[in-house]
Amino acid sequence: MKIDPTPLEGLLLIEPTVFGDARGYFYESYNARRFTELSGVTAHFVQDNHSRSAKGVLRGMHYQIQQPQGKLVRVTAGAVFDVALDLRRASPTFGQWYGVELSAENKKQLWIPAGFAHGYAVISDMAEFQYKTTDYWAPEFERSVMWNDPEVGIAWPLDGEPLLSAKDKSGVPLAQAETFP
Repeated sequence: MKIDPTPLEGLLLIEPTVFGDARGYFYESYNARRFTELSGVTAHFVQDNHSRSAKGVLRGMHYQIQQPQGKLVRVTAGAVFDVALDLRRASPTFGQWYGVELSAENKKQLWIPAGFAHGYAVISDMAEFQYKTTDYWAPEFERSVMWNDPEVGIAWPLDGEPLLSAKDKSGVPLAQAETFP
């Protein structure tokens, strides 16, 4: 496993060690001891989630203002453009975003600490997205930043308008969003 920092403090890009031969491949998608040794993160995961979406679906930018969740995200079928947005006011990168392609082919993962909004857009015909969270889903605390807030300027690699849920259509600009200290 290789863990690389990103330009946003605490946000980590993870590349597993893949063992492959003529039969296929094997890799550990998560090993708590190794993850902590390499990252310094001592996450305790309480929930696993799995979604399947069609091309052009955009989910995000979500976060929980109370019971904030750290997330370890990956794609097991297809490909997405995955984005994390720093919502920590005390952070030197507050309001900045980082995006990366996660796919079944590249097997990369992203560790998103609490204090970030998260979203992704499906860039393949379909994608299956899986993630672990450090706290339980609490819909009463869930918030969304506009996926297309011009002040944030996320460069989504989309052909046309994305397919959005009602919740994602009602996201607020970062300037009006509840944020973290």
